[in-house]
Amino acid sequence: MQVQDTPEEWRVVATETPFTGNKTSVRTDEVEMPDGTVVRRDYQVHPGSVAVLALDEQDRVLVLRQYRHPVRQRLWEIPAGLLDVPGENPLHAAQRELYEEAHVKAEEWRVLSDVYTTPGGCDEAVRIFLARGVSEAEGERFEVSDEEADMELARVPVDELVRGVLAGELHNTCLVVGVLALVAARAGEGLDSLRPADAPWPARPFAG
Repeated sequence: MQVQDTPEEWRVVATETPFTGNKTSVRTDEVEMPDGTVVRRDYQVHPGSVAVLALDEQDRVLVLRQYRHPVRQRLWEIPAGLLDVPGENPLHAAQRELYEEAHVKAEEWRVLSDVYTTPGGCDEAVRIFLARGVSEAEGERFEVSDEEADMELARVPVDELVRGVLAGELHNTCLVVGVLALVAARAGEGLDSLRPADAPWPARPFAG
């Protein structure tokens, strides 16, 4: 048996959008089950996101500490952000986020993992990149606001992040998945075997 996610779509007999926000919305679909019954499913519609595990020459990961109001915690995270427009190239978005949030650029990019954050209640898809050959970006820093204005920046050894994940001290999805995927890739066929940065992403198709 091949363990692989596959596309499938059950028939939607009715749909409505009871809430539309600045970046996301809520949709209610009436979905026909295999036995013919119809059920209502409410879920958040999300444009998609990218995240960057930036690894420096000392095997440290660039992380940011930011307040997240829904969970009432200040979380350590890797740089991440929304796809600004439908069909946006995710690599370009990731490079933008790395520059805006950390004023950093990278020479080498690979795909670490593609994930759905909460597929039972949201259609958000995230592509997590590995960025190597990290250096400071030129020019002035991007002006940030709101929660981002209070961010802390640090570089933390990979081993310390793994310890924190397994100890239940670090909780951000992209950080957890990215760090563990990095360790798994190293233990397997190596980082150079990871997918190229422009690998297809069926969850959020994009132009070249």
